[in-house]
Amino acid sequence: MKKKKLFNVKLPFYMKNKYIYILLPVTILAVFFFFVTLNNVHTETYELERFNSAKETIHSPITIENEQETERKTRETVQSVEDRYNISNEITDERVAYINEIFDAIAKLEEENTNNEESGDDNTAEPLSNQEKVQQLKQILSPEITEQLNDGVLAQLIEVPSSEREKGRTLFISSLEDTLENGVRIENIQSAVSTMQQNIKYSTMDSNLKESLTKLSEFAVIENSFFDIDKTNTARKDAASSVEPVMIRAGEVIVREGQIITNEIYEKLNLVGLLNKERNFFPIIGLSLLIILICGVIAYEMFRLNKIGQLDKGKIGSIFFISFIVILLMKIVSLYSTTGNQLFYVVPVATGVLLVKLLIHERTAILLAGLYAVLGSIIFNSQIPGSLNVEAGTYFFFSQLAGVIFLMNVKDRFAILKAGFGMMAINIITVLLFVFLSFEKYAITDLFIQAGFGAASAFLSAVLTLGLLPFFETSLGILSDIKLLQLSSPNQPLLKKLLTEAPGTYHHSIMVANISETACEAVGANGLLARVGAYYHDIGKTVRPHYFIENQLSINNPHDEIPPGQSAEIIINHPYDGAKMLKEHRLPKEIIDIAKQHHGTTLLKYFYYKEKETNKHVNEENYRYPGPKPQSKEAAIICISDSVEAAVRSLKEPTKEKIEEIVSSIVNDRMMDGQLDESPLTLKELKIVHRTICDTLKGIFHSRIQYPMKEAK
Repeated sequence: MKKKKLFNVKLPFYMKNKYIYILLPVTILAVFFFFVTLNNVHTETYELERFNSAKETIHSPITIENEQETERKTRETVQSVEDRYNISNEITDERVAYINEIFDAIAKLEEENTNNEESGDDNTAEPLSNQEKVQQLKQILSPEITEQLNDGVLAQLIEVPSSEREKGRTLFISSLEDTLENGVRIENIQSAVSTMQQNIKYSTMDSNLKESLTKLSEFAVIENSFFDIDKTNTARKDAASSVEPVMIRAGEVIVREGQIITNEIYEKLNLVGLLNKERNFFPIIGLSLLIILICGVIAYEMFRLNKIGQLDKGKIGSIFFISFIVILLMKIVSLYSTTGNQLFYVVPVATGVLLVKLLIHERTAILLAGLYAVLGSIIFNSQIPGSLNVEAGTYFFFSQLAGVIFLMNVKDRFAILKAGFGMMAINIITVLLFVFLSFEKYAITDLFIQAGFGAASAFLSAVLTLGLLPFFETSLGILSDIKLLQLSSPNQPLLKKLLTEAPGTYHHSIMVANISETACEAVGANGLLARVGAYYHDIGKTVRPHYFIENQLSINNPHDEIPPGQSAEIIINHPYDGAKMLKEHRLPKEIIDIAKQHHGTTLLKYFYYKEKETNKHVNEENYRYPGPKPQSKEAAIICISDSVEAAVRSLKEPTKEKIEEIVSSIVNDRMMDGQLDESPLTLKELKIVHRTICDTLKGIFHSRIQYPMKEAK
């Protein structure tokens, strides 16, 4: 028997150069994201001159206040505010009091003269002249009246009969109060006096009384309204604050094709940054910083996956291509989207996170869902720099999160379609949320159309996931749970071959699968991978099934007829025969590795010691498996479970003590022999595996009641 070379374990190139393999695709993604979103933040600039015709219709790329126009409008509004005046009620009361004083004094004077005439001698008493009456009247009137009022006015009032005079008094005071209450300013005294005189002129009073009252109005009406600077300033401030800012709205037409570019239009173009190339550079800086943040998060997640041993070239490629596909789908739809049709509802954005959850990890899917939503809010911002479409971003996030949550209990590809129905419900709810939050009125047809977009998005996401999943599984060599479930089906050709040609090995593989799956789940390893790997780990025994004891039913052991060296070679070859068969049937690399590594470099003790009985100089290396040693937790646990199951099955009466003794012996032997040195299992995890395997075996090989045999009569 020729000595076989030990397998030299080498780390994959991408593990040695993880920075290159992670940062290179992330950098390419960053460049892709940048150019896809560039026109959403960067606006075209124009070289235009005043008073020339515009060669094309130009829209405003942003919403901004036209401060110059707002100032002009504010200035005009302030200038239109009238001055505020305070009307002095004291002056009004004073002038009314003066008029009453005049009429009361005349009435009193006439009353005294009448009494004197009645009490005196008719032959000697002479009636007073008007001039004398005026002099007596002036002696009892206030100085302000006598100094300002002409004697002729008093004389005319004295001549008017008392009844007519009282009517005139009532009319005059009423008109005076109305005039003064409206306020009389220095510049409109004459107009106020004229108004009173017109009222007197068109009254039904005696002409003499009208004349006297007309002259009296010049005395009665004076300035009683004075400029109030505080009220005026307050009114102007209120008027200025009520002016709405003059806004240039994003998408607003600034100049149409063929229209003359006036000074006003030119200033608007300059204001929105369509003439300033330097100003147009800042949005690019902002976009670059955002892309750096997004890709930094992606790179961090990749390094985290690499640290816990869950990253390989296939998964790196998956994140790259999935991100590329999702963002490209958004960009294509955005080219046909407007503020009216809201086509972002139909984007099958959840496709990406569904694939990521199936191929990589749920945490990674949730993280990417948030990043894709942010990019979507930029892509669907209607190319308005500095703005984000929060509605689109929110819709994308909830749609993707629904896909991650509803994709559970994956047993077959129908789980994706079931998740699609859950996404459909969440999409429709999100659409209705936006409708009810909006102040705009929606027609019932628009409501159904938008809800239909949401349902179509969920359906397309599920269909695209089903269509793209085989591509990622095959082209990038990624093993998903769905693929594992398919491989675990008893109808698989290799499992059928194992069952028909090596039934004992098939039963042994089923038992190893149960034990290893439970142990893997206990330490956080992939239990499903361990189960499927255990199904196929001994497929190589189908090459020579009868050389393995579990398949030797009612036949002689063929190893009794051949030398130990040849027997060892047959036994040692089965992992590599199995790996070859698995490779020919294009099974995943993880399954092939388990088949190749499940014996590591262990010693085939039975045939080694049998050979040593006749040849003391036997080379131990010839009776060892060439390896490699288990490289993963799943392979290491299957390595232990394989030996434990075979050993416990050989016991005639397996008790708890015997099971624990055998498991401990095998685990210690694998550790001392260095078979677990290259696996990521820790000592703490190994103890958990030990305890879990013991508990599982005790459940399988539990003691049974010995039923009595019926005696033959």
